Parts: sequence; C-alpha cells; structure tokens
Amino acid sequence: MADYRYERLTALDNSFLVFESANTPMHVASTAIFEAGPLRTAAGGVDIERITAHIAACLHRIPRYRERLAYIPIEAHPVWIDDERFNLNYHIRHTSLPKPGDERRLKRLAARVMSQQLDRGKPLWETWIVEGFDGDRMAMISKTHHCMIDGISGVDLLTVLLSPTPDATPRDPVRWVPRPAPSPLALLRAEVVQRVGAPLGVAARLLRDPANLVADVRDGLAAVAETLGAGMGLASATPFNQPIGPHRRFDWIGMELAALREVRERLGGTLNDVVLATVAGAVRRFLERRAVPLRDLAFRVFVPVSVRGASERNTLGNRVAGWLVDLPIAEHRAAARLAKVAATTARLKASRQTRGTEILTGLTEWTGSTLLGLAGRLATQATPFNMVVTNVPGPPPPLYLLGARMLEAYPMVPLFVNQGLGIALFSNAGKIFWGFNADWDVVPDLHDFVSDIESAFAELRLAEPEPEAKSGRRSARRRGNGTDADREPRAQSSEHRRVSTDSD
Repeated sequence: MADYRYERLTALDNSFLVFESANTPMHVASTAIFEAGPLRTAAGGVDIERITAHIAACLHRIPRYRERLAYIPIEAHPVWIDDERFNLNYHIRHTSLPKPGDERRLKRLAARVMSQQLDRGKPLWETWIVEGFDGDRMAMISKTHHCMIDGISGVDLLTVLLSPTPDATPRDPVRWVPRPAPSPLALLRAEVVQRVGAPLGVAARLLRDPANLVADVRDGLAAVAETLGAGMGLASATPFNQPIGPHRRFDWIGMELAALREVRERLGGTLNDVVLATVAGAVRRFLERRAVPLRDLAFRVFVPVSVRGASERNTLGNRVAGWLVDLPIAEHRAAARLAKVAATTARLKASRQTRGTEILTGLTEWTGSTLLGLAGRLATQATPFNMVVTNVPGPPPPLYLLGARMLEAYPMVPLFVNQGLGIALFSNAGKIFWGFNADWDVVPDLHDFVSDIESAFAELRLAEPEPEAKSGRRSARRRGNGTDADREPRAQSSEHRRVSTDSD
C-alpha cells in the first residue's frame, strides 16, 4: 500500500486553472457583513486572534484548505497534496477601512482583493477580516479558487465556519500532521495505471451488462448532440463583451425574498425565472441608454445547473453543468419577459443539455489541459454567451460568527474572457443578495446597471399577468398542481441530481 496521499483534480476543476490569466483570475468570492459588537476586544477592535483560532478549529472539516497543487510529470495534470509549510496566518488577513468607513469604501476594497490572483504555491484561499465599517459592523471578504469549490460547496463551507445559533461552543483545533506527498515517478506511474484501467473497466461492463451499456451510450450521444446543437448559435456582441483588464468594480443590492415570491405567485414561473426576467429588464434598460438596437440582438446568459447528488454534499470541487438561456431583452412588457423566460427554462428542464454538458466535461478527462487551453483560446474569438448569472440558495436560518450575526452576504462570480459583467445571488434569512462583478473599464457605469436591476424588478412587481399566464395558473390550480411545494426553493438548494438551476 502506498505511503503517500494525493487527489487528482477533475477536468472541470482543472479547467478553472487553465482558463485563468492575469486578467481573468478564477476565484469565487463573497463579502459578508456582520455585527461587530460580539467580536470586539476590550480595546474596541475586532478580535482577530479569536477569529483565527475559530477558523483553525474548523480546518479539519475542510482539509482542502491545507492542500496545495502539484503536477503529474509529462501530462502536467494537477493534483492536491498536503502543504507541509501551511501557515494559517498567511491566509487570514486583517485590515481596516479608512474613515468614514462607508459602503463605497468597502466595495472598493472588495473589488481590489478580488482583482488579485491567488498564489498557486500555497492553498488557494484567503479570508480578509475588515474593521472600521460604519454602523458598528465588520466585514469578511472570502475568496477561494474555483478549482476548489462551486456554488453549493461554497455554501457548505460557509456552514462549517458559521453557526445557526449565536451561542456556539468554541472548539479546540484538531492536531494536524501533513501526509507525505508522492514522488514525481509515483504520480506518473499512478496516472498510467488509471489510463490503462479505465478502458478495461468499460470492457468489463460490456461483458457483464451489454444492453444497459449500449442504451447509456445511445442516450449519451443524443444528449451530446442536443447540447452541441444548442450551443451552435453565438450570442451577439454587446458593450458587455469586450476585452477585459485586471481591475474590477464590485457593487451589490439586497432584496426581500418575500417580494420575489409575490411576483412568482402572481405572474408565474420560479424564483430563478423572476431573477432572470429582472436581469433581462435591466439589460434592456442599460443597452437602450447606450443606444444599442435591441430588435435583432441575441443576448444569452450562462446559468450554472448543479448535478451534485445528496451524497456529495459537504464535499469540495465542482459538480455543475449549465444552461444557455436566451433572454427576451427586446420584449418591452415585464410580465411577458417573465413568461418567455419561464417557457425557456421549462424547455431546458425537459431537455438533455445538462446530461450532454456532463458528458462533454467528462471527455476532457482524456484530452487533458491541451484541449481545455484550445477551448479558452477559441472563446476569445467568439461570444458563446454574454454573461454568467448564478443563483445559490443559502441556509434559511440566520448565521453567526462567534455570536456576531451575519447581516448581509454578497457573492462574486469570476469574469471570463470578453465577459465584462457577472451576476451572482445568495439567499439567507429571508433576503436575497445580488453581487455584481464588473471589469473596471468595460462597465464604468456599473452603478447605473444596479439601478436598472432595481427598476426592472419594480416593473415586475407592478406588472399585470399575461392573459395566457392567468388561464394557465387557473388550470394548474384546478389540477392541484399550483402549490407552493412545487416551486418553493429547497433549504439544501437545487444542486442535487434533478435538472434545475442553482435556485428554483
């Protein structure tokens, strides 16, 4: 038995390393705002030593946070190994806002932190504790490389560090001893064994269960064909889709979840449909202000879809596929926009695009980083989608850090090549928080887009249902299918093995 330990990154996890560049750092992040009072020292500052000790006591539950990258010789595929020089104080940063310590200064700091790449020679995460924020508040800016987590594993990570009650018992750190890393020769030998063994496993299944294997292959090919067909048409170039630089702007807003539910109940669709219709209305307003003709514009967003099973909760890594959703930005009626979005997502749920995306991702396990790099270069020559919109439900109850309640939490999705704006949402304790990550130069008027989001949602709140939507909901109620249970977001979110977006 080998006396070393390592874990190979999946092709999907590796893709976020391959696509990273100086202008496209591939980490996900969040800015959470807390009450400061329970964490203050006698001198009035935030007790960074207490916070550091708390994180140290949690690390045994998130071992990836003490692992760094190594690479298989020749193929150069990355693996995780224990960082024998791990230093928690490097990863936890402590800073303070200059006076007057308002939201504008916190947003600027968050954007600057998010613009900086993580050091690949160390575990790929940082946590910044920020004091000096007005209103007796403090902030925690967290960033973790996307090769380590997706949206739902990020939520799982949050629940490790935070507690649903203010009186959680402090824990002592668990003693940690780094496990031996394999030699380059051992890594290469294990890779050869894996590549030889995989076809043998397929051959064994063919002999054992040929009918089901053939059916799976046939279904998989059909799903791949459907997925490739859906992605053949490119999105239109827009002011959002320009070469991006290394600097970021970050902005946010919060909304009451009850307001989104009211729109959903009155106009139809799911909560995520309401989100996408709101984005469609905001994009329409934004592009009209920039005098962009909308009639023939194909505006497409990438919506992550989870394939994470219930047994995969509380594990890191990425278990997502995605939908390409065309937004009806030329539609001037808010209710009609929502109806069209709902029709599109219903069709996508009934399609096999999620399965096809999974298969295509799996194929890259055999092609390695070369094909991923080629895909990244091709993306610079085309516009497969205009924007990423990801919506991840968090735990319903309030969360606490050592007794300090989390008041707000604004997520950040990374920007890809020629993607000047990305939108991420996170819900908790009856609110939904929108985080807007934008290139500094491509979207200098980000604050105007955020205002457009608020205006577009206000339109939906005032809109009357479309006639066909009214009759459709009456029919659903007569059939007994229009209940809250059908559409309410699950507490543990949508990233399990049903076809769904990050939030229903």
